[in-house]
Amino acid sequence: MAENAKGGGGMAGQLPESFIEQLYNERKKVDVATHDFSVRELVRMMDEEELNVAPAYQRQFRWDEQAESAFIESVFLGLPIPPIFVATNVGFQWEVVDGLQRLSTLAHFLAEDAEDAKAVSRKTPLVLTELEKLSELNGVTYADLPKNLKVYFGRQPLQVISLTDKSNLEVRFDVFERLNRGGIRLTAQEVRACVYRGEFNRFIEELAENEMFSDLLKLKKVNTEDGTQVEQVLKFFAYKNRQGEFDGKVEKFLNRTMIEAQEGFDYEAERTLFEKSVKFLHEACDGGPYLRAGTTTTPLVQFEACLVAIARIYQEGKQPTISVPDWIEDSELRISSGGGSNSRRMLDRRLTRARELFSGAA
Repeated sequence: MAENAKGGGGMAGQLPESFIEQLYNERKKVDVATHDFSVRELVRMMDEEELNVAPAYQRQFRWDEQAESAFIESVFLGLPIPPIFVATNVGFQWEVVDGLQRLSTLAHFLAEDAEDAKAVSRKTPLVLTELEKLSELNGVTYADLPKNLKVYFGRQPLQVISLTDKSNLEVRFDVFERLNRGGIRLTAQEVRACVYRGEFNRFIEELAENEMFSDLLKLKKVNTEDGTQVEQVLKFFAYKNRQGEFDGKVEKFLNRTMIEAQEGFDYEAERTLFEKSVKFLHEACDGGPYLRAGTTTTPLVQFEACLVAIARIYQEGKQPTISVPDWIEDSELRISSGGGSNSRRMLDRRLTRARELFSGAA
């Protein structure tokens, strides 16, 4: 036992100095502050949009009335509540990173009418139910409480930890990801919508609503509202404009695309190219979804390769064309878009084949 303990200590003592430097450099990228706010102040901040719950988060308010009631009971009892985590945006608005369920429940409970409840996607104010400790509150709404209890509840403190605007965007994405690994998790694109807010994010969200683009994508039901369609637009621009920088790490590659686009992007020209490419592929699929024979969902990797190839042909001032009638079943395109396709070699391979299929070279 003593030898094992000694060996463990020896290993720790052998950490190179470069680790200390690495730790120091990474910590410099993170800057946080801690605050205490009352329940009523937090709800007011949500109402006045000082505290912003992004649309991607709004869809994730999943607590039922029993879970909400249990949380309200915990606040009444003064039980320890995990801190709410926020990130500071441009303009110093706070973006909720972790704490959606808690904040939405507070707003739901304090709602005075159906209009207030609508702000958190509820039809009526919260009626407390199935409480065990404070069973006398079962069937009660906030409006039913006497004034002294309203004051008491409204003054209860909750801790807020803010990631300040000094922290870089890649660190923010990492924080969102790490804190969002609970029962209800956002997809990487939903996290991007929260972290990389701005003109480019609005641009790709708008393009994702393109009617012909929507026709082409046949997604699983679970993917229809999780940012998958927006991510396909992002991938189009990422692979078309930055193919040479792809190293197989898709998530980081797309994050860097979001950051670089904020620094400079030809919105008018890129919109035109995207819409022309979508229109051509839409016609190639006879106005229906992009589907292989015997499948019910769009093969996304294959789909994005075709869309990028078509766009590049247009960029060269040429007109794409269908060179083989069964192009969508092409074996080379399928193989290079299948399992293990997230590598630079496979990306180059499928984009090359897609280009051949739409340039008459196949």
